Amino acid sequence: MSLKHKMKNFFRRVLDWFIPVGKRSAKEISKGLVKENPTLVMLLGLCPTLAVTSSAQNGLGMGLATLFVLLGSNIVISLIKKAVPGKVRIPIFIVVIATFVTIIQFVMEGFFPDLNRSLGLFIPLIVVNCIILGRAEAFASKNNIYYSILDAIGMGLGFTLALVLIGSIREILGANKIFGMDLVPGYEPMGLFILPPGAFLTMGLIIAVINKLKQGKKD
Repeated sequence: MSLKHKMKNFFRRVLDWFIPVGKRSAKEISKGLVKENPTLVMLLGLCPTLAVTSSAQNGLGMGLATLFVLLGSNIVISLIKKAVPGKVRIPIFIVVIATFVTIIQFVMEGFFPDLNRSLGLFIPLIVVNCIILGRAEAFASKNNIYYSILDAIGMGLGFTLALVLIGSIREILGANKIFGMDLVPGYEPMGLFILPPGAFLTMGLIIAVINKLKQGKKD
């Protein structure tokens, strides 16, 4: 076989390897954004979603904090999965998650004290966020570190986008602001949307729109 044919076969094998890897990589990142959005589709992590999204800034802060913890825990759990006995895997996963929660809590206390006060108890409660423990158990403990990182990024960004969307709607309608900046002069905000009932109302409306869009695609 000539050198030309050898090179051709080599590049074909490389391409055959990269195509499925590239497709799966795109799938792992995109699934959390839309198709399997943890908040708007799978309805996970609703406690912090409804509690802290009175503003877009709070939603962004909570989302990024959760993304950091999810990314860190997925990496570590994927690395230690073979060394963890099956009977004690859940307690060990929680310890790993709690470690990253402690780190992000110290960072927020030191560099973002106002945001930390706004989010309050919901930062340490990330430890028991079912999104993070669920991804650790269902994905990171069964896949390699590369796909675990992509899964964490996709799910974390999906959670963050959902919180920012809900927080933005509530802040615009309830305070006539977005990220603390005034919007329409003379508009009388509907204070209900800043209150707890506004979180349920906003969440319900968004889910209704998503379900309607899904139904339209099926029809």
